Amino acid sequence: MSGRSIRHPGPVAVARYSAAACRAEALILTVEGGKPFNTAVAEAFAAHGYIGGYALLEDVAMRQMNYVIPAASPDRDHAAWYSDTRAPAAGGVIKRAGLHLGRRDGEPFLHCHGLWDVPGAGILMGHLLPFEAELEEPTHVQAFGLRGAVLDVTDDAETNFRLFAPRAVESANNAGPLNAVLATVRPNEDISLAVEAICREHGFAAADIVGIGSLIGADYANGRSVASYATEVLIREGRLEATSQGPRAAFEIAMVGMDGEISSGWLTHGANPVCVTFELLILGRSERRERQGEVAKG
Repeated sequence: MSGRSIRHPGPVAVARYSAAACRAEALILTVEGGKPFNTAVAEAFAAHGYIGGYALLEDVAMRQMNYVIPAASPDRDHAAWYSDTRAPAAGGVIKRAGLHLGRRDGEPFLHCHGLWDVPGAGILMGHLLPFEAELEEPTHVQAFGLRGAVLDVTDDAETNFRLFAPRAVESANNAGPLNAVLATVRPNEDISLAVEAICREHGFAAADIVGIGSLIGADYANGRSVASYATEVLIREGRLEATSQGPRAAFEIAMVGMDGEISSGWLTHGANPVCVTFELLILGRSERRERQGEVAKG
């Protein structure tokens, strides 16, 4: 187990994760250019009848791509903060990123972490500013639309941030079994152990896991460690598999620290606590493969 921990300014919440069962349906979105990225993504999901979901961006050309990386907090109101805005003059290409679309104050809002290729600077990573980003041209994007649950921004007393939290919602078209869980994990909880607990609670013996969040540094399975106490993380591959010790979660991530350095690899099981939050979509393994096959055929 990791000895790393972080102290946030507010009272520690009793519940260390939140989770809501939902139905995830694989989609191909068409995201338009010429408008703020937040608006374009929300409209693309809405065209399929969804108010929320998760999208994977790969090799997406961006006209504007402002972003931040983690930084030390300037005061005691938060345990960590954000850098000044980084605004590549010529935009760039999102090589790989993940985003959750949810709601904030009743309006669509997305949260995106990823890796980008910036002209003259190479591969960089951070937290995309959704209202200060714009696609170069219409782009097709793989996604999961969600019915039965959505991430909703709420005031979080423990961290003093406004954070996504899953909540159940009624849907006019919620036919079919619940095949996924939308979840968030709180600070100082090991990401692997938390996911295993959520999966036990919801009856998943095997799953694929996508999402973004932050860790207190990292211990990688190859022996490398990263000390930065505030990070931005993208899950590149996540899964829950049967083992001789029972179902175990494993994650391959990309991560940027406060110094801008990027690291990647498989995390050491049981050694990687959350910094501020982690937002996850946990997908039942067989259902996810079935749905992806339907999309590929269509």
